[in-house]
Amino acid sequence: MIIAGTTPILSARGVCKTYRTGAVEVEALRGIDLDLAAGEMVTVMGPSGNGKTTLLNCLSGLDDIDAGTIFIDGHDITAMSDAQRTEHRAGRMVFVFQSFNLIGVLSAAENVELPLLLSGVRSKEARLRSIEMLGRVGLDDRHQHRPAELSGGEQQRVAIARALVSEPAIIWADEPTGNLDSFTAGAVLDLLRAVHEAGQTLVIITHDATVGASGQRRIEVRDGRIEHDGAPALSDR
Repeated sequence: MIIAGTTPILSARGVCKTYRTGAVEVEALRGIDLDLAAGEMVTVMGPSGNGKTTLLNCLSGLDDIDAGTIFIDGHDITAMSDAQRTEHRAGRMVFVFQSFNLIGVLSAAENVELPLLLSGVRSKEARLRSIEMLGRVGLDDRHQHRPAELSGGEQQRVAIARALVSEPAIIWADEPTGNLDSFTAGAVLDLLRAVHEAGQTLVIITHDATVGASGQRRIEVRDGRIEHDGAPALSDR
C-alpha cells in the first residue's frame, strides 16, 4: 500500500458555494478547509442535501465557487478560465458515478478506450491498453459486450476501467455502489481498495457505512461544513 505523501495533492481553503433560485439562497458549502495527500483513500459521508456532492463538484472544478481557493498539483484551479480548468481536469482527474455513464452503442473495450482516443493516443495502442485494463478489473472475457449485455456490477467495473486507463492523479467516485446489490457492491469495493493499494488517490462520496469505513480517512459533511475528519472508528470497520 502506498504511504500518503506529505505534500497535498489538493489543498482547499475557505471554500464557499451558494445556490440561488430567485430570491431563495442555499449555502451549500460554508468555509471548507481541506487537504488531500497523494495516495489517500478518503470517504465522504453525511445526510442527503448537506453538501457532499457539491463538495466533490467544487473541489474537482466541475462547479464554480463563490469564495476560497483550491490548489491541485500546486495549480490554483479557481484562477483558471473554464477552458483551462476543463483541460486540467481532463488530464489529471476522472469520475465514477453510480449511473455508470457508459455509451450504449459501444462495446466495453470501446468505452474504456474512448478517453485515450480523445487525448490523441493511437487507436491500436488505445485498444491494447483498454483490453489490458479490462483484464485488471476481471472482464478480460467481456470486452466485446455492450453495456446492455453486462450486469450492473460489470458495467461499474467497465466504468472503473475507463477511469483508470488514463492514469489519473485523482479518482472522484460519487456513490459508486449506489445502484448495486450488497454482494456486487462488496466486489466493487474490493476493486476500489485494490486500485488504492496500487497507488491511486480516491475520494468516494457514499451513504453506505461499509464503504464509508473502508478508507484511511473519513470526512463527514453536515450543513455545508466538515463535521468530522479523521480515521474511521474501529467499530465502523
